Amino acid sequence: MVASNFKPAAVTADQVNSGRDRVGLPHRNSGEIHVIMGPMFAGKTTALLRRIRSESDNGRNIAMIKSSKDTRYAIGSVVTHDGAKFPCWALPELTSFRQKLGDDAYEKLDVIGIDEAQFFEDLYEFCCNAADHDGKTVLVAGLDGDYLRRSFGSVLDIIPLADTVTKLTARCELCGKRAFFTLRKTEETETEIIAGADVYMPVCRQHYVNGQVVIGAARNVLEFHKVQSKSCVEAAAAAI
Repeated sequence: MVASNFKPAAVTADQVNSGRDRVGLPHRNSGEIHVIMGPMFAGKTTALLRRIRSESDNGRNIAMIKSSKDTRYAIGSVVTHDGAKFPCWALPELTSFRQKLGDDAYEKLDVIGIDEAQFFEDLYEFCCNAADHDGKTVLVAGLDGDYLRRSFGSVLDIIPLADTVTKLTARCELCGKRAFFTLRKTEETETEIIAGADVYMPVCRQHYVNGQVVIGAARNVLEFHKVQSKSCVEAAAAAI
């Protein structure tokens, strides 16, 4: 084993007083990114609000953001499925937040909460800037997958940036077991359909697979009836 003569450089009093680190760069508080993800009805927003309120109780300056696409319960508030509310900025994109808040107010912020993060296309860029360069603690809550179990938005893209990642589960609506997935109960195929329990339900793996089979069969039946109905109408029109 070869002994090393390397010794870490000491931090001088002048560096401390000047607010610079060992390599002479300006020192500022380090930011953090914490991600809360999971299927619908897993309590992601509840967990986010709990953390936000805790940070506020500890005297930190906070701000909450949600996508302006989500108007289900309120426009100017983040709202959980059981009705808990917290005032927020409803924005179409995150990069406009600093401008709307103002530079002075932004500089005073310690913590930024982001709900329904899957709807923000600029999530990665915003989190990088806020945590890496501005020293903010960023708390992110969102869906990790869509109703087809594919990556939804940019939530999974920020996992490499995160200090912590929390994967929440719900309860399967059909059997009560842990639910990891979101099943869409309707026949729409668009990725973004913002709705609640009338359209979606949390399910376990078995009932997700079974549910997809049932929904697929139901869609085939509906399509068959549509074709049959159209043929009947065309036949009736031709006979007139």
